[in-house]
Amino acid sequence: MVLWVVCIPAPPDSSDFQETRPQRKKLSAPPISLSLDQSEGSLLSDDALDTPDDLDINVDELDTPDEDDFLDYAGRKLEWKGRLASNQMVGIESNEASSACGTEEERQDSKLWRTVIIGEQEHRINMKSIEPFQKVLSHGGYYGNGQNAIIVFAACFLPDSDREDYHNIMENLFLYVISTLELMVAEDYMIVYLNGATPHRRMPGLGWLKKCYHMIDRRLRKNLKSFIIVHPSWFIRTILAVTRPFISSKFSNKIKYVDSLAELGELVPMDGIHIPESIIRYSNFLSGAEASGQVNPEVEKPNL
Repeated sequence: MVLWVVCIPAPPDSSDFQETRPQRKKLSAPPISLSLDQSEGSLLSDDALDTPDDLDINVDELDTPDEDDFLDYAGRKLEWKGRLASNQMVGIESNEASSACGTEEERQDSKLWRTVIIGEQEHRINMKSIEPFQKVLSHGGYYGNGQNAIIVFAACFLPDSDREDYHNIMENLFLYVISTLELMVAEDYMIVYLNGATPHRRMPGLGWLKKCYHMIDRRLRKNLKSFIIVHPSWFIRTILAVTRPFISSKFSNKIKYVDSLAELGELVPMDGIHIPESIIRYSNFLSGAEASGQVNPEVEKPNL
């Protein structure tokens, strides 16, 4: 018997007519067992937790640092800290030395120069140039109720006029006298001008005296009660006579002439007034000349 098999093709699928798209590759995940028992497939089995033989670590055989290594490390650490602290101390000492150096320079500069304000103007005084002549002005104590100052001006300490730097010295000395006078005087005061034992070459010029008078603060001119000239010479008397028209009558009335130190002691207390030795010798010379009847004591003078 012959069997005939007829194969009828299946009807075409609609997907065959659609545009062929790239198929994504699907990966199948391996089976995972979530069982918590100690079975062979468990994630927490002993085999999973065991370390391989090549990773087996013997704690006893580990190379740990001994005590010497630790001390060496600590010593280096302390040494580093010591160096750091030493460097910091060096920096501090350097700053202190720099500060001390700056302070010393300022101190030295203050000895060489002094800044003063006279008549609302700032001036710098060369203190080094007038150092030998600062004795020209001194404080002679007080009189009256204890607040009135005695200012002593010793002309014998003025520089010689034949010096090359005479004008420069007198300019700085003028600023020194004016500024120091303002510091010395608080209330009323008097000036004792020691003219004796002063050679003609050391006598202050007329212009210098006029400048001093006009530069003195109005308060100082007003509070000046008397201007006592001890051992006045004809030169001083002439200068005052010439300058009388240029000064106020009030100031002229304050001028007094004293011919001896004994007469000065009758007007003011002498305890705080320093009289130079040259003026004492000059005063003794005048006393002897007067006792001998010599009319003009200026003809002969002691070797001053």
